[in-house]
Amino acid sequence: MNNILKLAFRNLRRYMRRTLLTSMLITLGVVAVLLFIAVSGSFKAMMIGQITDSMLGHMQIHARGYLSSIENLPLNRNLKAGQVDKARKLLEENKAIAAYSMRIKLGAMFSNFSETTNVRLNAVDPQQEMATVPGLVERIIKGEKEGLLARGEILVPELIAKGMNVNVGDTIVLVATNRDGSVNGQPFVVRGLLEGISGPGGRDGVIHLDDARSLLRIEEPEISEIAVRLKDMGRLDAVYEEINGQLGAMKNKMDKPVFEAHTWRELTPFFNIARMIDVMTFFIKIMLVSIVLISIMNVMIMAVYERINEIGTIAAIGTTPGKILALFITEGFLLGLFGTLIGVAVSLAAIAGMNAAHISFNFGRQENLLLAPTIAAGDVVTVSVIVIVIAVLGSLQPAFKASRMDPIAALRHV
Repeated sequence: MNNILKLAFRNLRRYMRRTLLTSMLITLGVVAVLLFIAVSGSFKAMMIGQITDSMLGHMQIHARGYLSSIENLPLNRNLKAGQVDKARKLLEENKAIAAYSMRIKLGAMFSNFSETTNVRLNAVDPQQEMATVPGLVERIIKGEKEGLLARGEILVPELIAKGMNVNVGDTIVLVATNRDGSVNGQPFVVRGLLEGISGPGGRDGVIHLDDARSLLRIEEPEISEIAVRLKDMGRLDAVYEEINGQLGAMKNKMDKPVFEAHTWRELTPFFNIARMIDVMTFFIKIMLVSIVLISIMNVMIMAVYERINEIGTIAAIGTTPGKILALFITEGFLLGLFGTLIGVAVSLAAIAGMNAAHISFNFGRQENLLLAPTIAAGDVVTVSVIVIVIAVLGSLQPAFKASRMDPIAALRHV
């Protein structure tokens, strides 16, 4: 095996220009893929963080069937006091949970005393909400951020504030219909204006949980949803499976599940954008495979054609077809290995350089967001293995052709 490696390395050195050009092409493909994975991964993580940290949380718990009718904000599907206690106990016992927030979601009429419009509202406990979605405070584009809000105050979506000519400090009235059909109104002071975000919840106003219970005349501590924040987002699937299994075991008197849990992926259309990024990454990898395959096959076919006499000579002196096959496959392997090693080194250096340069960009109204490209060791290993395997596969057909040559016909070749 050592002899084959030495011969393969020597043959690559004999055709240094071609070897370098092929290695550079492979390197270019590796660099393109790894940098795309790093940069797109940074953007994807930032986008997910914006949605989960400022609105949704990492996962949510509802009464069974609530999510399918969430657009209507049904009060008759709220979790009752006993169910809330069970869910709270489960979350507090789970060490993977960092925080949770009890919410009541409701629809109401929003009036500035001269005009009226519809508004969706999240009623929250300020301390729980800030611990669960810490980015919500950053969405307050006007008004005091400290403490989020107090009883009798409201955070108004920017779109409604502009349409209704409402500003911080103004008094407005909310009129809501409770579960029994009775109507109640309550005045609120505008504490701040909220920046809108696309997707469910992006245009919701925020009021205090106690104000919602007063407005809706709810006597028991029932809630519409529980937003949950994990200590480690990377464990989302494992924690979701655990909590969903525990919730599924809780049945009502009719032996039917009481709860349903959903991750952020099922709660926002932004998950489709995240999937598109993954699809783009997949196609970039396919392009890399194509570049490597075509490059290696072209080089190895030329190597076989140019060395027909040499192949005939080594076959005539007793070199077995298996060793000739191994020789050309090893050359393809070394080409893939060299190109990959250089590509990985250049990519890691480029990623480190981008982080050191502190490149920033704007996303919506948020300015100077820092681009922090990172790449997991698993992605580096995966891309490297793919390139090397494809390099070996690309050399198989030319190597097989070389090993099957008739020595006499090869020696006669001019």
